[in-house]
Amino acid sequence: MIKKELNNFIKNALFEDLGDGDHSSLGSIPKNTKSKAHLLVKDQGIIAGIDLALMILQEVDKNLKITKNLNDGDQVEYGDIAFVVEGNAISILQAERLILNCMQRMSGIATKTHKLNSLIKNNKCKLLDTRKTTPLNRIIEKWAVKIGGGFNHRFGLFDMIMIKDNHIDFAGGISKAINKTKKYLSENNKQLDIIIEARNLNEVKQIIKEDGVKRILLDNFDYETTKKAISIIKKKCEVESSGGITEKNISEYADCGVNFISIGALTHSPNNFDLSLKAF
Repeated sequence: MIKKELNNFIKNALFEDLGDGDHSSLGSIPKNTKSKAHLLVKDQGIIAGIDLALMILQEVDKNLKITKNLNDGDQVEYGDIAFVVEGNAISILQAERLILNCMQRMSGIATKTHKLNSLIKNNKCKLLDTRKTTPLNRIIEKWAVKIGGGFNHRFGLFDMIMIKDNHIDFAGGISKAINKTKKYLSENNKQLDIIIEARNLNEVKQIIKEDGVKRILLDNFDYETTKKAISIIKKKCEVESSGGITEKNISEYADCGVNFISIGALTHSPNNFDLSLKAF
């Protein structure tokens, strides 16, 4: 399934960029010109997207020869060479921008994830991504989170039940939302975990009265309220913290005893990594 989605992503992204042809390259370079290029690192952090780049190059031209010097997840410094590609010059240029766009974003995400994860390494708490991803790029952005040492939350609306504040309000309350969800799952023969968001301690108390909840998401709770919520829940279900969590306070939230911390900024606002594909 993942391989199929990656192949679709690559085909669609290449079509978006190439259209009916790379006329700049076709017009200026003899069609049988052979060349070499390397992926130059101009930043420091965690490299990600090398395996995807190889898939892109092979999709463009199966005769291209690729030599990997680094692997996804490696710590890199300015001047490192991730890989070398040899073959048709026009093919290399056709793949260049897509490779850089993907790897710069993926490496930025992996680097941010690695940094935040290092701040909670002494806890059993797991760092999660969210659905706050670039439309149609979710598969590679969540891949980058895993490369950086994080864990993937649900991939979409289809693989987990997540009852949020609007669901609760539209359903008419917590109890109604949970029980209607359990009925829906039973009637449709679906086995999906149920996560429900709590906005305050009163909602936490309401949630734990109901059966069948896998995890409670504490939304925008401060440290003290998080600790109180955990004492109320008493391991009846998993606990996830989210909202307003940054590198400045992530360790404090992990110290509260939550099982998971989810941060949308992993994917919605990473700094792009500086990379270049240069002929040599």
